[in-house]
Amino acid sequence: MEKTELASIEFSLQWESAYATHNDRCYVNKADFWRDIFPGSLKEKLEVLPPGTTVTERYDAGVLVPSYDPWRVKTVKMTQLKNDLEKNITPIVGKFYPQGWAWKGLDCFRQNTVPFRVVDCHKELFIAETNHPLSRYPLTVDARLIEILQPPLRKGGECKNLAELITEGGPGMQIPYQWSEKKSYSPYPFARRNNGEDSDFYKQARMVQHLDDSALNQVTALYASLLTPGTKILDVMSSCDSHLPDSHKTCKVTGLGLNEEELLSNPKLSSHILHDLNQDPALPFADNTFDAVICTSSIEYLVQPLEVLAEIARVTVPGGLFVTIFSDRWFPGKEIVPWADMHHFERLGLILDYYLKVGKFENIHTESIRGLPRPYTDKHIAQTRLSDPVFAVWANICWPQ
Repeated sequence: MEKTELASIEFSLQWESAYATHNDRCYVNKADFWRDIFPGSLKEKLEVLPPGTTVTERYDAGVLVPSYDPWRVKTVKMTQLKNDLEKNITPIVGKFYPQGWAWKGLDCFRQNTVPFRVVDCHKELFIAETNHPLSRYPLTVDARLIEILQPPLRKGGECKNLAELITEGGPGMQIPYQWSEKKSYSPYPFARRNNGEDSDFYKQARMVQHLDDSALNQVTALYASLLTPGTKILDVMSSCDSHLPDSHKTCKVTGLGLNEEELLSNPKLSSHILHDLNQDPALPFADNTFDAVICTSSIEYLVQPLEVLAEIARVTVPGGLFVTIFSDRWFPGKEIVPWADMHHFERLGLILDYYLKVGKFENIHTESIRGLPRPYTDKHIAQTRLSDPVFAVWANICWPQ
């Protein structure tokens, strides 16, 4: 059988923490079987198979990423943590920073962007965890051969280490550090740079999509896989599009948002209601009204997310689903203050923490989707050829004890 030389492959990195089941998907547009380094025996398995095939391999902890090493936990002076502008930063326990921001204490290059986590602070010192956040976890990789491409003329080029490609850039950073349901956010409710009334900000209708078409297709595909046709769905912080698939036309969808013109233009909605969750987190529905609740590209605007999630659990039937999907685009100033300064996988961890703190959700999952090509017609193609990343958290509502 003729062997594949060049292909588009989607790698799904699957693992489990004490808090959730995780799936971090990474799309590689041009995986070169002649040049690139594949993990395990994936190369030999994939290069003789047709498009649409998925191959699975499992790896012990410390195989795909370096194994945990206690010597990689460093003690650093507070004065050695500085941002790119050489401004001193006060370390926050649990937060990630680029290693280059503490390059003197960590003995690395100033340009090093690999993250480390602050795990403790002692007067003038802090403890930096520089081990890979996945170093303690067994990992499973699904590699799906999407398309076989025409091989190029061999004139040299980049050699990609695919194990590094799929494990770097954030996977593992969504795990809460020393998680405790009693540990509160400070300040809370969250602050925002733009504290003006949301009803005023959203008064003018915005018939726009925040994400590119590739990312939106992934959002719709996630909803198609998670939601059941014919059910009652609440779309919180809704707008002109609920991103539901055509296969779910039988769903009865209620939209809750701030702009009536946007809600009226949403073809997926059966009904809608105007309601400002930042003014009043209480949802105007009876207990167990909905089979599922969705929130798309809006969770970052909630100043009292714990109260809102508790209400979502109340109005959803036991065993029902709550799905949160977001990306890295938002209305500047309206997002909560920590959001913009967080790594995007830290944001995924923050939303996971919401679910955990409320204590009314079970079977929690997180998913990330990165590396898809941006459509050539997209207005941001000059800035990046990659599609907007997609991040999701979902869980079932706990059954009453």
